Amino acid sequence: MSPLTGMVIACLAGGVLSVSIAALFALNARKHWVPLLVSYAIGALLAAVFLEILPHAIETSPNIEAMTATMLFGILLFFALEKLVLWRHCHGEHCEMHAMHDEAHCPELHPGKASAQKVKVPQGAIKFRPLPAETPQVLSHHHHHDDGRSGMMIMIGDTFHNFVDGVLICAAFMVDMQVGLVTALAIIAHEIPQEVGDFLILLHSGYSKRKAFLFNIASSLATLAGGLIAYAGLNMVQHWVPYILSLAASSMLYVAVADLIPGLHKRTAMRDTLLQLLLITLGVASVAITKFLVEG
Repeated sequence: MSPLTGMVIACLAGGVLSVSIAALFALNARKHWVPLLVSYAIGALLAAVFLEILPHAIETSPNIEAMTATMLFGILLFFALEKLVLWRHCHGEHCEMHAMHDEAHCPELHPGKASAQKVKVPQGAIKFRPLPAETPQVLSHHHHHDDGRSGMMIMIGDTFHNFVDGVLICAAFMVDMQVGLVTALAIIAHEIPQEVGDFLILLHSGYSKRKAFLFNIASSLATLAGGLIAYAGLNMVQHWVPYILSLAASSMLYVAVADLIPGLHKRTAMRDTLLQLLLITLGVASVAITKFLVEG
């Protein structure tokens, strides 16, 4: 078997295998578990960034300042992308509603509360305007997910990450067939905890199970694309690896810190807080243990 054939099989089989194993866990979770398991996804994302992606980017980068500048650019880029998605879904008075409307002040959930007391609105503040009665579905829609914003961001970052995985697999197969197989297996093992987190974020973001699975499979094809492009010009592609990894890290960090963690603060009970901390720790531990077992 030629190195090219081995690399193509490893990239395709590895991507499908890691996504399928992650799907077995994430897609079989009960629906009401998904908001809780988002805490696990946060831990897995943060661990992937700080224990896996950034160390590798720093190790391979000839210019640390340029790499960190790329990461800063990535965070600003994903902020701008999210603003564009918000603008697309936000029309007229609904934008003002988004600024004030949450579960605690929802007239649909607390009909007596709004009529029983008049809230004094400070001068210059945005006034609350309830949605018309004919569109109550929008209320429940925004309580449970974010119009796919965090799901879209995580897929962009995961695609960058998978592309780099393909470059690494190609480089390993160019050295030796056995080295290539070991590298491919190590990357598959690393990917599984993160893929579980990706599935949970997609479900939490409002995607169906079918769409979540198809999007993850499509994203995994970037591994093959990275491998083939690297095979055609390995020296040129390897030069860009630290910067591609920086963009992948920035997207995952942005989703975890800007989109997911603020949602955890809506549950303020001590029991919920402790459960969130436990699940975040479990997400970090799953990535760290997998890294330890694979790399020794």
